[in-house]
Amino acid sequence: MQENSTKRPTGMFGFTIVWLGQIVSVLASSMSQFALSIWMYDQTKSALAMGMMQVFYITPFLIISPLAGVMVDRHNRKMMMMVSDLAAGLATIAILALQYFGVLEYWHLYAASIVYGLGMAFQWPAYSAAISTMIPKEQYGRANGMMSLVEAGPQVVAPLLAGALLPVIGLTGILFFDVATFILAIGALMIVFIPQPVRTEEGLQGQGNILKEAAYGFKYIFARPSLLGLQLTFFAGNLFFGIAFAVMAPMVLAHTNSNSLIFGSVQTAGAVGAVIGGVIMSAWGGFKRRVNGILVGWAISGIGVAIIGLGGGLPVWIIGVVLAELVSPLMNGSNQAIWQSKVAPDVQGRVFSARRLIAWFAGPISPIIAGSLADFVLEPQMRVTSSLSNTFGWLVGTGPGAGMSLLIFFCGILAAVVGLIGYFNPVIRNAEDILPDHDQLPKAAAP
Repeated sequence: MQENSTKRPTGMFGFTIVWLGQIVSVLASSMSQFALSIWMYDQTKSALAMGMMQVFYITPFLIISPLAGVMVDRHNRKMMMMVSDLAAGLATIAILALQYFGVLEYWHLYAASIVYGLGMAFQWPAYSAAISTMIPKEQYGRANGMMSLVEAGPQVVAPLLAGALLPVIGLTGILFFDVATFILAIGALMIVFIPQPVRTEEGLQGQGNILKEAAYGFKYIFARPSLLGLQLTFFAGNLFFGIAFAVMAPMVLAHTNSNSLIFGSVQTAGAVGAVIGGVIMSAWGGFKRRVNGILVGWAISGIGVAIIGLGGGLPVWIIGVVLAELVSPLMNGSNQAIWQSKVAPDVQGRVFSARRLIAWFAGPISPIIAGSLADFVLEPQMRVTSSLSNTFGWLVGTGPGAGMSLLIFFCGILAAVVGLIGYFNPVIRNAEDILPDHDQLPKAAAP
């Protein structure tokens, strides 16, 4: 049954209500994550045990993503958004109850991570697709800039708030606040109107059993060279960024004799840069020709990463990380706006899930490449007199951390080149002209 839209907020106003509920909820969840990380390290004293939380999160996410996209397209998007929030809320309630009764064990967090991963597999395509039906396409860039603030904003203040509140209200109090904000986020969804997408001929072509529909998202992308080109641009850029950021923490710590304050300052600077970029993107909406936002964004962000690799210490690292993160909302928001305006809304769940799965394939690869190059090639060569240290020592320095600095520098240069290459490929450069907007696609005949 279609919900009654006559008295419910919709459009940009309705989206803003949902956005406010989400940013408060994500802030509280970030505080919980910070507090639970401290708790888990106190319990295990093991970096591996903490790292396994990410494994338990990402594995079910990747496995279920194609099927989650099918469910988003088949069912009410608003309901899918509420289900994802409810799943995360129930997992947090379980952790809260275990903590309250004093029986919380570290492996319980692994079980909760699985639930969070499953919920997020539904949440991202559902929210992305909902934007396409809630607001005019001219507002996509601004809306995606606001969504970037949901990701970046809480990362600036959550550690500070959690650190201040933890001695006062303890882990139980922070978890309780997190649960309360899940209720707020679901309540915001309940009061707005999110239209269901109009059925298109493309949507009819993708109908079938659940496995056929899950594969349709990949088939859709590979059948459109411009979308595939944009996705490969992000895959290549993410690969180089993943390698660089995988060694950024040990690079800073190696250069500073494990000074956690300096490392924390670099992290905070990056989060502040992302927030500033999100605010600018929210107010501006990006370039009218959105592909410029993607390609220029990759070029500038790559230069920022290359600066991080230069010798110079904290001031240089802060300049580099702020520059890299500042244009991230422009780059991601512009890309998201193109996909939202070009992909038929009734298949966006499947297509966007396929997008995310392809993009995240770089995630498991990057740390392996980064660690192998740093530990076995670059660090040993840059700590002694060698042809490598003689050639690049003036640029990145020598000694501990210099090999990782060199790796970060070249990864930044390669990421910038990825953006520039897009301008030489007409399939990517002219993507917005080649692909029709979804409101120009033929609609399916009424049954």
